Amino acid sequence: MEIERKNKSLLFPRIGRFSMAIFALLLIISGFRAFELFTFVFKENVKKDATILIPTGSDFKHVEKIFINNDLLYKPKAFAWVSKKKDYRKQIKPGRYTIKKGWNTNQVVNLLRSGEQTPVKATFNNVRHFDELAGKVAKYFETDSLSLLTAFRDTANYNNYGFDAQTFSAMFIPNTYEFYWTTQPLDFIKRMNAEYHRFWNDERKLKAENFGLSPVEATILASIVQEETIQPDEKAKVAGLYINRLKRGMLLQADPTIKYAIGDFTVRRITNDMLETESAYNTYKYSGLPPGPINFPETSSIEAVLNAENHNYLYMCAREDFSGYHNFARTLQQHNVNAAKYRNALNKNKIWR
Repeated sequence: MEIERKNKSLLFPRIGRFSMAIFALLLIISGFRAFELFTFVFKENVKKDATILIPTGSDFKHVEKIFINNDLLYKPKAFAWVSKKKDYRKQIKPGRYTIKKGWNTNQVVNLLRSGEQTPVKATFNNVRHFDELAGKVAKYFETDSLSLLTAFRDTANYNNYGFDAQTFSAMFIPNTYEFYWTTQPLDFIKRMNAEYHRFWNDERKLKAENFGLSPVEATILASIVQEETIQPDEKAKVAGLYINRLKRGMLLQADPTIKYAIGDFTVRRITNDMLETESAYNTYKYSGLPPGPINFPETSSIEAVLNAENHNYLYMCAREDFSGYHNFARTLQQHNVNAAKYRNALNKNKIWR
């Protein structure tokens, strides 16, 4: 019995020391693991500033590839672990996101989970047709130009906002706007309608009304003014001339409408056969404004109409020096003199069309 008790007393101390060693080892391992997980969450992990695009329908593997292929993270494993713990893998939100150098993984995952996109600045100008608008705008969005163009040509879309096929383009005012990359065609159209009404405030509506014009009619006239002169400081003068002709019931006889009617804006010389083109946009044959804008006029052109110069000019002709400016006249006799100078300059430079 004595021997047995002695053996037990020798055995338990050994087991105690061994247990303590194991416990200490596990504690150290746990400490290292805890430290590792802490660094996964809070240690700097983003290598450089970057903007990433996460397409609609992406899964987590796709998102991982975006970070790996662009070499954005020091520890992609940390991104995977934190994403799992924060349940991001099941709630991927498409969009355009900007991450900053020095961010930790927690900041990255929080941003992506929130869906807080970085807007894009979408600019469009110098546009004449909806196909051009679709092409210019599509580069800022996830959607493609065909989807945009289809929406632009959908009868229901322009009817919803009180326009028709000819006047719908008046709703799209060229400028720079902020959008989300995931903006869909119908959302874009809705936003343009909001911007149209924001632009056409009471003050601008009153200015148009003073000339006997609605906002759409002012836009149509602005589109002609924009095509007529490349010189910004001449726009208000040109606008005043066309308003004078409208008030007198004269044909506008605007060469840009002929170019629109024949579908060729490269023409430098309007010929008699062009003037016979059968089109509602031919202002040499039909009085008043054409049925719709011939381009998407910029705000400067619309403002030129709303602040048109008050003068007595009824005629104008491009200057013979090809400067882009015009010679203005109050009488047809003076206009014919100016027109002859320009024709001679065209002949001298062998410009026949």
